[in-house]
Amino acid sequence: MTEVSVAKEDKAATDELVVLKSVNKHFGALHVLQDIDLTITRGEVVVVIGPSGSGKSTLCRTINRLETVDSGSIAIDGKPLPAEGKELARLRADVGMVFQSFNLFAHKTVLENVTLGQVKVRKADGKKAEEKARALLDRVGVGAQADKYPAQLSGGQQQRVAIARALAMDPKVMLFDEPTSALDPEMINEVLEVMKQLARDGMTMVVVTHEMGFARSAANRVVFMADGRIVEEATPDQFFSNPRSDRAKDFLSKILHH
Repeated sequence: MTEVSVAKEDKAATDELVVLKSVNKHFGALHVLQDIDLTITRGEVVVVIGPSGSGKSTLCRTINRLETVDSGSIAIDGKPLPAEGKELARLRADVGMVFQSFNLFAHKTVLENVTLGQVKVRKADGKKAEEKARALLDRVGVGAQADKYPAQLSGGQQQRVAIARALAMDPKVMLFDEPTSALDPEMINEVLEVMKQLARDGMTMVVVTHEMGFARSAANRVVFMADGRIVEEATPDQFFSNPRSDRAKDFLSKILHH
């Protein structure tokens, strides 16, 4: 091997941000993740779709160890997932997570929600954390809501605050677990717009969603899951215009023609 090709291989390896190898997970008798192999590179937007119960959310939750795995390995930026303790808290700061339900602290203002993790986990200076929080709230379009409490905001605004809160930790990768499924239809687009902008800005993202328009426009790669397995992976163009598996054809025919 020449030095150039070795350097290329090293570059490819360092570009691998999230690597799942032979990951298995059971809930009792249910085998929810079956031999999952998935590599996500820096700056890539991977959208995970599939029928309910296919393991999509579980897959997302194993990446920041909200769910443990029974076998296989998961590494973030070359380091295996830590089991618990301080290392795990640090990892969670590197892996931003946005849930269906916004999981904001109800008794804290929007601004406090976005500064808290910076100060507690990242040990940021309070004033700097607040400046950063305000800039991020502006970026997601809710700067004017900084002093309100979550209950005073619409669902779409709360979800954008949750995105700002995750971004405040300077994560290496952002996980979105059906971020729009609890929202009223008219609020879905305001959240998807923020996510599209993040994608354009080069954020590495793993998005579990039913929003096929988002998958088409923002994803670099679509991962289709069914029955706990990755059935196929393709670019959005390939996947939506020419799915290879019967499972994917069946799934798309059900959702695209309704």
